[in-house]
Amino acid sequence: MLIRDETPDDHRAIHGVVDAAFAHMPYSNQKEGDLVDALRGAGALTLSLVAEEAGEILGHVAVSPVTIDGAALGWFGLGPLAVLPARQRQGVGSALIEAALSRLRAAGAAGCVVFGEPAFYGRFGFAKFDGLCFAGGPPELFLGLSFGPETPRGSVDYHPSFALVG
Repeated sequence: MLIRDETPDDHRAIHGVVDAAFAHMPYSNQKEGDLVDALRGAGALTLSLVAEEAGEILGHVAVSPVTIDGAALGWFGLGPLAVLPARQRQGVGSALIEAALSRLRAAGAAGCVVFGEPAFYGRFGFAKFDGLCFAGGPPELFLGLSFGPETPRGSVDYHPSFALVG
């Protein structure tokens, strides 16, 4: 399996993978594929990585900038993360997350947030941070990972594309 940056030829396959991955998720609004397209169209995809095997796109992860109390502090939001249903629980999503976090660290990012299952994302160092909050969902599912010694306090806002397709 190869983890690589998306190319324009991947856009349709990425949309399909994202739609398939979220098709039966109870918390999904069924617009995650549109969200990735909107982030791309707005130039807000800091990272857009695919997992590919034998020419097939198996998974995708998007990373976009977030603000904290309205300020850009070098923090990013991971998500959506999507893996074809037939390939879930085989390490594809984990490989995508590890690659995204590695690239963010190498680029000097200050940290990353995610809205997701603590048992899964905790394996990568994500944890609940007191004082770092997101009003868009249950607080127990909002997690952060600081790449430095300090974690800011405040309200996190994702790119406006999230509200457009939400």
